[in-house]
Amino acid sequence: MTSSVLRPLGSSGLDVFPLCLGGNVFGFTADEAASFEVLDAYVAGGGNFIDTADSYSSWAPGNKGGESETLIGRWAKARGRRDDVVIATKVGRHPDFPGLRGDNIKAAADASLRRLDTDYIDLYYTHFDDDETIPVEEIIGALDELVKAGKVRHIAVSNISPERLQESLDFSDREGLARYVAIQPHYNLVSRDTYEGARQDIASRAGLGAAPYWSLASGFLTGKYRPGVSVDSVRADKAGGYLETERGQKVLTALDEVAQAHGAEVATVALAWLASRPTVTAPIASARTAAQLPALMAVAELELTEAELARLTEASA
Repeated sequence: MTSSVLRPLGSSGLDVFPLCLGGNVFGFTADEAASFEVLDAYVAGGGNFIDTADSYSSWAPGNKGGESETLIGRWAKARGRRDDVVIATKVGRHPDFPGLRGDNIKAAADASLRRLDTDYIDLYYTHFDDDETIPVEEIIGALDELVKAGKVRHIAVSNISPERLQESLDFSDREGLARYVAIQPHYNLVSRDTYEGARQDIASRAGLGAAPYWSLASGFLTGKYRPGVSVDSVRADKAGGYLETERGQKVLTALDEVAQAHGAEVATVALAWLASRPTVTAPIASARTAAQLPALMAVAELELTEAELARLTEASA
């Protein structure tokens, strides 16, 4: 895999692989050995963009949060690959560091740095906006301090209203402070409404690179969920629910047609459509095993025709 497949991430100056590896499974459905195997295979295939959050995977019995960051940090140190990868993590959902108060953001960042065993975070997202209590001035101010201290290279945003996103960008521009360079929205072929429209328009105007999460709709867009088929997955109920919708059935039919024309996996086609959308730099997808990676990473090489992209867009409307 050559560097020619890398894409610029917004205005950050970072060039990233067009498939961002999701770290939500590390320390959850993938133990340390499996996580290391996935990370090894990802970078061996040319990947360099890893996504996690300080809260992963606090929801699992016995976990406290930070398990994913810890495993990624151990892997990067053991392999000597820290400077070869772009590590993105998030603040606001760790049980010990909830919300986006300024002092909490800075304390949470220090905790993430310790778990990742690194001096800097490449991309630091606010995970969920704290819009009821915290003004954007306090959030951006704290993030700017982290950038000035060299602890964070670039800042980004995930779940936020269009109004708060614009307000944050305007404040950064007005005060000359650190500015969001990327957005991580919920966006895929069967969930378009949460991003397309106001958020995408703002991202486009502001030059933000988008790294969508749930890009495969909890596994539905891998094509393994079919009528009468039982899938062993913690997300099976959610993914299987798309089968019961007209949109889900239309999308699956279109994906099958395009995948067959290219001799490609359904997941690859779904990711290729997403990667073609305005503002999108790199969809996020996770893999519990290295065997699941090739279909995801093949997005870097698959080129869909305008007619195929239009077919998928129409099916998902």
